[in-house]
Amino acid sequence: MKLVLTQFVTLDGVSQGPGSATEDTSGGFTRGGWLVPYIDEMFVRRAVEGLRLADGLLFGRQTYEAFARDWPRITDPGDPFTGLMNSLPKYVVSTTLDEGDWEPTTVLMTLEGVEELKRRPGRELQVQGSARLGRSLLEAGLVDVVRLVVAPTVVGSGRRLFEHPVDAVGLKLTQHEVTPSGLALLEYETVGVAPVGEYEGVSAFV
Repeated sequence: MKLVLTQFVTLDGVSQGPGSATEDTSGGFTRGGWLVPYIDEMFVRRAVEGLRLADGLLFGRQTYEAFARDWPRITDPGDPFTGLMNSLPKYVVSTTLDEGDWEPTTVLMTLEGVEELKRRPGRELQVQGSARLGRSLLEAGLVDVVRLVVAPTVVGSGRRLFEHPVDAVGLKLTQHEVTPSGLALLEYETVGVAPVGEYEGVSAFV
């Protein structure tokens, strides 16, 4: 399976609390809910299409516990995400969680467990949220695809998605689209170490 990191971020790279002011207030963060004003029909359609590619969902403990609390309570038959979120196999990377109660859930103690999952046949193993886990997976070279939903806003504070990577990571843009509300939907493949160079004037590029 391909490992796909899916994240919502602001223009200044913040991934904390996209859904509401109370979603994640850790570190004294008070500016949550920044994605909500830009959610439109096209975004929902693309998000559902992306989720339908998943053969499993991968979480860190904190995001898993929040999702396990909230998603089983959503009973709206018109919600396009509920059936998929609740029925897909869930995997949570944690050294402190013994078992999960959001079935079907498997607890993985190490990133080696993620590597084993990637060797299984299938389409996509998707990281939804779980920014800290996502950074660790990217640093370990386990991420194949990065999908970003970039909101046209700068919040100025909060936990950022790509803080302090161990190594520079190269990415190749493979898809891009903008929704009517201004959300940029970007998809990248990881291509190893990010290249660098020396600028030698415009003539070197034409």
